[in-house]
Amino acid sequence: MLVVSDHTPAFEGGPFLMLSEEDDVDIHALRRQGMTISEIARRTDHDRKTIRAYLSGERTPGVRQRAAPDGFDAFADYVSARLAEDPHLWAATLLDELVPLGYSGSYQTLTRQIRDRGLRPACTACAHVTKRPNAVIEHPPSEETQFDWVELPDPPAHWGFPTKRAYALVGSLAHSGVWRAVLSPSMDLPHLLAAMTTLLGLLGGLTRVWRFDRMTTVLKAGSDDLTPMFAAFAKHHAVTVVACRPRSGNRKGVVEKNNHTAAGRWWRNLPDDLSLEQAQAGVEAFARRQDDRRREAESGSTTAKAMFAAERLRPLPLSVFPVVVTEQRTATRQALIDWRGNRYSVPPELAAAKVTVHQRLGADTIDIATPAGTVVARHQVAEPGLGVTVRDTGHVTALEAIAMASAPPARPHRRKERIPPGPAALRAAAILTGTQHPSTVIDLAAYEQAAKNRNTLR
Repeated sequence: MLVVSDHTPAFEGGPFLMLSEEDDVDIHALRRQGMTISEIARRTDHDRKTIRAYLSGERTPGVRQRAAPDGFDAFADYVSARLAEDPHLWAATLLDELVPLGYSGSYQTLTRQIRDRGLRPACTACAHVTKRPNAVIEHPPSEETQFDWVELPDPPAHWGFPTKRAYALVGSLAHSGVWRAVLSPSMDLPHLLAAMTTLLGLLGGLTRVWRFDRMTTVLKAGSDDLTPMFAAFAKHHAVTVVACRPRSGNRKGVVEKNNHTAAGRWWRNLPDDLSLEQAQAGVEAFARRQDDRRREAESGSTTAKAMFAAERLRPLPLSVFPVVVTEQRTATRQALIDWRGNRYSVPPELAAAKVTVHQRLGADTIDIATPAGTVVARHQVAEPGLGVTVRDTGHVTALEAIAMASAPPARPHRRKERIPPGPAALRAAAILTGTQHPSTVIDLAAYEQAAKNRNTLR
């Protein structure tokens, strides 16, 4: 039975009256039972015009009639045309275009109208990225290693990175899914090669193919040719480099999944007090724990560690590729710079100044140069992360000489030392206040004559 609504007769048939789906079903049932429109209106306490409109299909249940014309109708054609031209156009940008045309609605009204009217078309150019069928890609053992950078925002400030971003180069064996990562302050070519050298050592060897996306450090811009230095690096390791085709990055699904894991499960809750070397050890330990995750193989469920045994990686070259890593540092007032978890001295003239540190991969020394490129110091590098300080004897002697020469001749004042006004200040104050007494002039001639007379009497 129809539930009588609480509409008052004064509003019957008004523009805001709306029947629900349940009400609409009930009035149609009463109509099929032979009741007239007047009888249905009396039973349901609705206006006859309302009942007639719903029975004839002029009104739709659940849809409220507007009291005034829809003000968006005048702009619907423009919005539809713009979204047809650019299906990804932001609603905020579209609002900026509509306001000068006379649109006075809010951003929320605009987005609701676009959604309710279905004005934003599906982008056919992008539909193939997520909706196209994906082929199963075979990854034989020892065939392919996939590399990719993952950006890590807001690294700890004491790491000394030049920007508010850290980067991790992630390398994944496509067959087993075993992966490792190396933290880096930059994605430039020397840092890429340095990170790859460390990464290949962590993975334990070489596959036949390296796969990258189309990063400019690997490929020349706008071409499929390798950059000269990276080509030499690949030749040094005797591997083939394969770059994904444009807009086909899902060929690197193994490493991209590991990127999400590293960023979401390791980086997200990294403590602030860890040093860079401790963080590197942490991501290596995290990646090793991931070796125990389950993987599906043709023989059934297994682990990444078990599949890694079938990789049969080739050994690394005996020599390290000669690439020089360059980074900027700012010396402290004690003429020291931080490098790989240790501190090294510079000439005292460069205290608190910017310097450039150069290190060739595989070398046991670092060179420290001025911004102009003049090498002013060379040190034997200590084991990274030990926290030791390596000083040159000449730097220590020169720093002490400069410190002693710049010391003040008298002791410095203590912060809370009591220094009352002295005689000069008191005389100046007496002049200002008018309390200065006239000075007494003593004639010493009388004393001199008395002294002569005493000597004569004796």
